[in-house]
Amino acid sequence: MRLLIVEDERRLARSLAGGLMAEGFAVDVVHDGAEGLHMAAGSDYDLIVLDIMLPGMNGYRVCGALRAAGDETPVLMLTAKDGEYDEAEGLDTGADDYLTKPFSYVVLLARVRALLRRRTRGAKAVLRVGELTVDPGAQRVTVAEQDGEREVELTAKEFAVLEYLATRAGEVVAKSEILDHVWDFAYEGDVNIVEVYVSALRRKLGAERIGTVRGAGYRLGDAAAGARGA
Repeated sequence: MRLLIVEDERRLARSLAGGLMAEGFAVDVVHDGAEGLHMAAGSDYDLIVLDIMLPGMNGYRVCGALRAAGDETPVLMLTAKDGEYDEAEGLDTGADDYLTKPFSYVVLLARVRALLRRRTRGAKAVLRVGELTVDPGAQRVTVAEQDGEREVELTAKEFAVLEYLATRAGEVVAKSEILDHVWDFAYEGDVNIVEVYVSALRRKLGAERIGTVRGAGYRLGDAAAGARGA
C-alpha cells in the first residue's frame, strides 16, 4: 500500500518513513501543506499521515480541502498540541484518527493498520481472481488446488505487487503504474525491478496466472494464459 507523510519535522518524517517502508509500505514524504495537498490530490494513496502545524497551509485546511473535493483517503492527523478542542477540530475537518506528539512508533503503526483495515473492510476486503485469493487484511495469499488450499509465502513487496494487480484483475497494468503505486515517487532505480517481482510471483503462484502483454504491461486473471510472454 502507498502512504503519504506530510510532516515538516524532517527527522521525524524520515524516521516514520523508514519504519513504514520496513513494514512493506511505499512511502512519499513532503514537508509543507500546499505540497501535501498537491501530492494527495494528484496521486492514489491508501492513507495520509498529516501533521497539523505545517508551513504555508495547515493540516486542518489540507484535510478540509481533500474532503471538499470528495477524496475519502483515510487521514491520521499528528500534532504537538494537546487538547479536546484541537482533536475535535481535526475530526470535524474529516480526519479519521488523531495522534498527539510525542507518540510511540508502535502506536502509530497500529493506528495506520487499523485505518487500513477499516478501509478495506468497508470496500473489497478479500480479492479473488480465479483460484487465487488475496486477503489484504491478513496479508495472506492462497491458491485453490485439487488436493486443497495452498498458502503462498510472499515478501512484503511481492504481496504489494500482487495486491495491486489483483485490484485491477483482468486489466492490463503498465510497469510504470505498478512502480508508482508500490514504490515511492522518489525511486530512481531501474523500472525493470517490476519484472523481478513479477517473475518471483510467477514462480510462487504459477507462471500462467500473470500474463505479459508486450509493450503494454501485465495482466492477472483468466485472460493471462493467452497473453503470457517474457
